[in-house]
Amino acid sequence: MTTTVLVVEDTISERELISRYLRQSGYAVMNAASGKEALDKAISLKPNVIITDVVMPGMSGFELCRSLKNHPATAAIPVILCTSKNQQLDRLWGVKQGADAYITKPFTREQLLRAVESMVI
Repeated sequence: MTTTVLVVEDTISERELISRYLRQSGYAVMNAASGKEALDKAISLKPNVIITDVVMPGMSGFELCRSLKNHPATAAIPVILCTSKNQQLDRLWGVKQGADAYITKPFTREQLLRAVESMVI
């Protein structure tokens, strides 16, 4: 069974990079450019893992994570925050919103894949 990852990133180049790393490693990838779009896709398509940026217009990754964890259809889906916000306080806030992992940009292909693999075992 193929693992599906929803990549939520408003910057096209970042979204493409993450998607490419995942596809090269055998994952099926869905994309969303906003928190609202991600929430709709997650509820209807139920990906195995969600990777989201934090700083996005409209709905932040923190808000998206909280919404996903509070919705019965998506509460069990692991959420990885992938962000340039690298302060300890940001990490703690991310965990408080329900994030299962936290990766800071810039990240390596290995860091990204290790985080995803740890969620699908």
